[in-house]
Amino acid sequence: MSPTASTVRVGVVFGGPSPEHDVSILTGLQAAHELDRSGRETVAIYWSKLGAFHKVDPSCEAADFLEGVPRGAEDLKLVAGPEGGMIASSRLGRGRQVAVDVIVNCCHGGPGEDGTLQAALDLAGISYTGPSVSGAAIGMDKLAFSGLMVARGLPALPRLLLEPRTVEVGFDGPYILKPRFGGSSIGVDIVEDLPTALARLTANVHLRAGAVMEPYRAELFDLNVGARSWPEISLSAVERPLRSTESAEILDYSDKYVGSEGMASAPRELPADIPDGLDKAVRDAALETAGLCGLRGVARIDFLSDGESFFVNEINTIPGSLARYLWVDPLVAFSDLLESMIDEALQRPSARYATAGADGSVLRRAGNIASKLS
Repeated sequence: MSPTASTVRVGVVFGGPSPEHDVSILTGLQAAHELDRSGRETVAIYWSKLGAFHKVDPSCEAADFLEGVPRGAEDLKLVAGPEGGMIASSRLGRGRQVAVDVIVNCCHGGPGEDGTLQAALDLAGISYTGPSVSGAAIGMDKLAFSGLMVARGLPALPRLLLEPRTVEVGFDGPYILKPRFGGSSIGVDIVEDLPTALARLTANVHLRAGAVMEPYRAELFDLNVGARSWPEISLSAVERPLRSTESAEILDYSDKYVGSEGMASAPRELPADIPDGLDKAVRDAALETAGLCGLRGVARIDFLSDGESFFVNEINTIPGSLARYLWVDPLVAFSDLLESMIDEALQRPSARYATAGADGSVLRRAGNIASKLS
């Protein structure tokens, strides 16, 4: 029997083995506190840097995680299969299942946002908020995302895969290097020439799993817009996040997250003071990007602009603070944003498996396998 809205048990997963581990804790705690305050039965699930899951008190604060797993935490395992789900570990035997009807995924970067956790939850039969496996993979891969935008005809800066054997770029420097799989400006470098870029491939640990390079345009500034898919696709106001100093080359990690509430406390101009035509063009491109990436849950779509034209930069499928701060026009309370994500997760599962066509006919005609191997 499906749970009713009032009896749904909500798990909030945050942390994870990712460079964005700390920011994810802030987002997860914001969500857990809000759900707890609204009367939801909430299970807070901390994903450690070592990859282990732990049930923690939903009222925990950021300082409780400074030394790793908080005191009093209960070890959990994520188990695939019909009888799987979240299992509390036990030294005496099989352990007990922790009742969770839906997971609010607050993991930024790494396996929490690239489709890995999503696939595991699908196999475990647990509904979850945010992107599906394919949507997460597209959003995390800057090269694939850029190719999708270009193929659709949306404006995007040229972006290439930087490899040790790269000998030609095709556009003038200076260049900006980014981890192919990553976000939050972590590992981003600005260089003047190709030899320096190639040297950074081994010197910058964040680029070793893959790197992309595009022209660095100093005159461009950031514009972001939130998008949500339930009960229908809708957009937030457009924001212009502010850099720490006017001379800063990019919007860096500290600009975004070094505050009491992560992204929610970062400086910004909201709504952005931009021409109406640019605002409309950015919003139209955001809607198209959301559709191309299979938007599910709440995402933040990031653009670069010179004040007149714009380029699609990337999509953050699990944005910092779940982009709750962007919903000022139209005004959407954080509790309502979370409830819509939970409702979607329960009513629109991310994966539906089917065995149609697997009727045994191929097996009946296969004969003796051993004879085929001799």
